[in-house]
Amino acid sequence: MDAAQLRQMQAPIKERYKTDPKTALITLKAKGSTDSEGIACKVETGRAIALAGLHPATGGSGLELCSGDMLLEALVACAGVTLKSVATAIEVPLKTGNVYAEGDLDFRGTLGIDKETPVGFAEIRLRFEVDTDAPQDKLDLLLKLTERYCVVYQTIKNGPKVSVSMQRM
Repeated sequence: MDAAQLRQMQAPIKERYKTDPKTALITLKAKGSTDSEGIACKVETGRAIALAGLHPATGGSGLELCSGDMLLEALVACAGVTLKSVATAIEVPLKTGNVYAEGDLDFRGTLGIDKETPVGFAEIRLRFEVDTDAPQDKLDLLLKLTERYCVVYQTIKNGPKVSVSMQRM
C-alpha cells in the first residue's frame, strides 16, 4: 500500500468523523473468565482465546500467558502498525523493521512482600530498528508521529481514568 492508497482508504472515514464526531467514539471490549483450572483467566479477544496465568516469578508454570508480557506485546503490536501506517503516509520506505518493548517490574510488590514496592512496571522502554534509506529528518518525523498516534503508547504514557466495580452474578 502506498500513501495515496492509504489516504483514499481513510478519506471517507475521516470525513465521517469530521461531520459526525460521535461516530469516532468506539468502545473496545475484552472479556475474561476465571472458570478454567488453576489460577488462570481465559481472555476472549473477539478473534482468539488466550489463557493468562501467573508469571513464573510469582509461582506460575510459564505455560500460560503473563499479562505483563501481553501488555508489552500490545504495545509492540500497536507501535508496529502505527509505524508502518505513518511510514506509508509520509512516504518513508521501510525495507524491514523491528519493534521491541521491555519493562522492569519488582515482583515483591505484586506478591505483597514489601508494601513500599510499587505494583506494576517501574519503567517501559520502546525501541524501533528500521532498515531504510530515508534521511534522518524523515526518521525523526516518523518517530515523532508514531509516538503521537500509537494508541497503546499514549494510553500507557498518559494514564487514562480507570474505574473498577464488582457485582454478583
